[in-house]
Amino acid sequence: MKSVADSVLSINCGSSSIKFAIYGIEATLTESLSGEIESIGTKRTVFNFKNFITGQKSSLNITADGHNEAGAFLIDWLEKQAFFVSVKFAAHRIVHGMKHTAPELVTPELLDELKQISAYDPEHLPDEIKLIELFTSHYPVLPQIACFDTSFHTSMPAVAKILAIPRRYHAMGIQRYGFHGLSYAFLMEELKRVTDDENAKGKIILAHLGSGASLVAVKNGASMDTSMGFTPTSGLPMSTRTGDIDPGVAAYLMRSENLNAEQFSHLINFESGLLGISGTSADMRELLKLQDSDSRAHEAVELFCYQIQKWIGSYFVVLGGLDTIVFSGGIGEHSPEIRSQICDGLVCLGIELDEIKNMNNEPIISTSTSRVCVRVIKTNEELMMARMACRIITV
Repeated sequence: MKSVADSVLSINCGSSSIKFAIYGIEATLTESLSGEIESIGTKRTVFNFKNFITGQKSSLNITADGHNEAGAFLIDWLEKQAFFVSVKFAAHRIVHGMKHTAPELVTPELLDELKQISAYDPEHLPDEIKLIELFTSHYPVLPQIACFDTSFHTSMPAVAKILAIPRRYHAMGIQRYGFHGLSYAFLMEELKRVTDDENAKGKIILAHLGSGASLVAVKNGASMDTSMGFTPTSGLPMSTRTGDIDPGVAAYLMRSENLNAEQFSHLINFESGLLGISGTSADMRELLKLQDSDSRAHEAVELFCYQIQKWIGSYFVVLGGLDTIVFSGGIGEHSPEIRSQICDGLVCLGIELDEIKNMNNEPIISTSTSRVCVRVIKTNEELMMARMACRIITV
């Protein structure tokens, strides 16, 4: 029987940030504390937090040259919070889990396996592993649960996973995996909560649009296809990631610019996307402000929306129709202009927006006559991780 004093800690480690939240385990999970260390490794590293019990909110400039320093700061800060002693287990987001289909208790064997595939996702996995080890060194008996971003997509059919490269590489595990799975799992649970089982089993496209962006086609509650592939760099153009590009570009740039593998990886992950096209900003909010006076900012916004329209059109075919589109993520939840620009190009699919509802960020932004229901749902990866952890841990 779970005590009301028991809590679960969710740790969401990104490429340049660490988000966290503590939830009290009651009849429903109740958030007591949340925060984020952002811009890790820069001179602008900031620690934001909110205490839902006291109402305290604060923002601090801190020094964290890497995730180890940021993690050590977070642990030290958490230990000073009175109710941290109530934490009975921790859930960690693991971006790349290969073929793991469900959350798992962290073991030395699992960590060894993740270390072996770190090269698959060098922007996330090494730091996620180090953060788990850091918590283990401080709290050796605290159960830790790995929640895999890729697990949502293990239901994809083989034709959606396979890459057109020699079979020997497929045997090594090189295939399309898909990511943002924790967000998508949460969105599907929310969709079921606000509608019903039948709607949640329909033909659905979920759009997680933020600094990282992807889409997934869902049918009967299962992932059928998704825009990200072997790594989170692929698919849509993102804040600083290329999305899909001609693979010949890699060979050409390596020859003509004398780029090695690490330099090319940095180029496509941190110098490209909206930042690379605009030459000014990776932030969609800034680009929207600049687009009327800056042609490159306009092109960045236009390309982002155009590519999303193309993916939605292709998923209409994959699903054999479309019942629902859900916009989520920082851009998807907060940018009516982007949602409008995307949907304006999808009238041929029977999508009609109610612009007043869209501008007001209402839960349903489509018209009553639209053949496709268009929704806005706020995602919550940390809460999804806490739910997953509670399902496999008995306190």
